[in-house]
Amino acid sequence: MAAELTDLRRAIHAEPEIGLDLPRTQRRVLDALAGLPLEISLGTSLSSVTAVLRGAKPGKTVLLRADMDALPVTERTGLPFASGIDGAMHACGHDLHTAMLCGAATLLSAHADDLAGNVIFMFQPGEEGPGGGRIMVSEGVLDATGDRPVAAYALHVASALLPYGLLASRPGTIMAAADTLHVTVRGRGGHGSQPHRAADPVPAACEIVLALQTMVTRRFDVFDPVVLTVGTFHAGTADNVIPDEANFVATVRSFSPSARAAVQEAAPRVAQQIAAAHGLTATAEFRDGYPVTINDAAELAFAEQTVTDLLGDGRYLTAPDPLTGSEDFSYVLEEVPGAFLMLGACTPGTDPFAAPFNHSAEAVFDDAILPDGTALYAELALQRLAQAAEA
Repeated sequence: MAAELTDLRRAIHAEPEIGLDLPRTQRRVLDALAGLPLEISLGTSLSSVTAVLRGAKPGKTVLLRADMDALPVTERTGLPFASGIDGAMHACGHDLHTAMLCGAATLLSAHADDLAGNVIFMFQPGEEGPGGGRIMVSEGVLDATGDRPVAAYALHVASALLPYGLLASRPGTIMAAADTLHVTVRGRGGHGSQPHRAADPVPAACEIVLALQTMVTRRFDVFDPVVLTVGTFHAGTADNVIPDEANFVATVRSFSPSARAAVQEAAPRVAQQIAAAHGLTATAEFRDGYPVTINDAAELAFAEQTVTDLLGDGRYLTAPDPLTGSEDFSYVLEEVPGAFLMLGACTPGTDPFAAPFNHSAEAVFDDAILPDGTALYAELALQRLAQAAEA
């Protein structure tokens, strides 16, 4: 199947789509699944595909997920199948995930007579921000067979940091929560030469930025950290004008539900009280992003054993730390025990620690990894259903 998987991956790569509406990608998935004994349903508010394979033997349900969307990045790889869409690129490898899950559906369909239970194939748009996983959960993907999955699995390729062919994950937190903090400090404008006649919001806003950095280092356990980075700061229109307000926006990463709740309570208070100390007012609003992605320890142990049984010794690495990125597979793992695994896909001859990482305009993934990912998806479902049947 390697050639077919490569052709599918490259066709998706050449025509990337962003967000929740992916009609061309959805069409390619449907074409790849055509003729298989699957029950297929499409999303209502997004271009998702949910495919159900019912095994010949009664049993439980397992879910396999692949994300399908690209990023708003202009590709600079020079590949012959590079993106033909200006400003869009599969820079995170979702095209590989989609091809691998289509391949797994084909493999498992060929073994439906041996399958003790059902498999949900979750093809998801909008992982890169819009939260397609949350929407698919709300539209019923977890109930597609009429029986909630006993386990859910997702793979994610890496163009760097992880050597080719190596799988890595860890029990507990594997990816951070990602939220956004919006702060506006309001004062009273005036002439820059007479600040005592105004109420300058800029120094107070700068003080809040620094205080927030101190807060995350002094209020949070170093072994359950919070990362807060101010990415935008805006104030004023001229060098000699004190503005009425200053505002900034920060990304906030946390690694446990408790730390996430604590920073969402503490950060607005810091902003408001510093502003008040300067005789100003401030609004501080958290906008929820993705929750913490948490692997179930038992499901991850099963996945590790499956990797070893299928691919051989030395193919699995326990990651020492979580990743600071975020994932909307977290919405599935909030409802179903499961595991999220990273898969090294850097190209031959490249140093994985020097290669461009995911989201780079120069990120390159090796198609040779497609058969391994396809086989692993299928084996995880096959063996987990067999395990459930024996329980």
